[in-house]
Amino acid sequence: MVTVRTVPVPALRRGLRQGLADSGPVGLGAVPMGVAFGVLVAHSGLAWWWASVFSGLIYAGSLEFLFLGLVLVSAPLGTVAMTAFLVNFRHVFYALSFPLDRVRGRLGKLYSTFALSDEAYAVAAGTDAASFGGGRVLRLQAFVHLYWAGGATAGALLGTVVPARVAGLDFAVTALFTVLALDAFRASAPGRRDVAGAVLAGACALAARLVLPGQMLPAAFALFTAALLARRALRRAGS
Repeated sequence: MVTVRTVPVPALRRGLRQGLADSGPVGLGAVPMGVAFGVLVAHSGLAWWWASVFSGLIYAGSLEFLFLGLVLVSAPLGTVAMTAFLVNFRHVFYALSFPLDRVRGRLGKLYSTFALSDEAYAVAAGTDAASFGGGRVLRLQAFVHLYWAGGATAGALLGTVVPARVAGLDFAVTALFTVLALDAFRASAPGRRDVAGAVLAGACALAARLVLPGQMLPAAFALFTAALLARRALRRAGS
């Protein structure tokens, strides 16, 4: 006889309300970014439901904007793979401090790994989320996923009534990442704020933009990584 474990309705409602509250601040940025992506899909000539497929199954945020362009020009598979690797390489570092160990079950861990996004990481890896259990982490990620996929679907359906030339849609990802970075910096304890690291990151991004504008992202990552390693070496030498 198989016993099916059910969750009491009051507990389920509390969990959903909690997930909604945890994801609400970042959801305010994920929804319009998803809408922007959906509009771009609609104006690219693809069927509207491709926005749902991309956002639901690929679920890679900024990579989806790039992937859309690669699909439209029929880019080689090697180019797609390299682009995905360079853009999402930051997730390797996210995994070092993301609370995946709190998530139980293989399916839970599998989905949590798949749904590791910038927005979910910004919340779950913060000091305020130190007490989050595995279920709460999963609900946070599921809501963020829903915001993004729902926004993309809505944007694609409304794409026919939105002008094709809307300035700023492609800036949605940059704007969201900027807000997330500022919120994470402000949420850290005043005595632990790495002001020098933030200035160093900005300097590396500016240098990459001026020297290698066509490869700004990987160049900025490489410069920042080298700068952090050099700073660590200098600190260890001075101690």
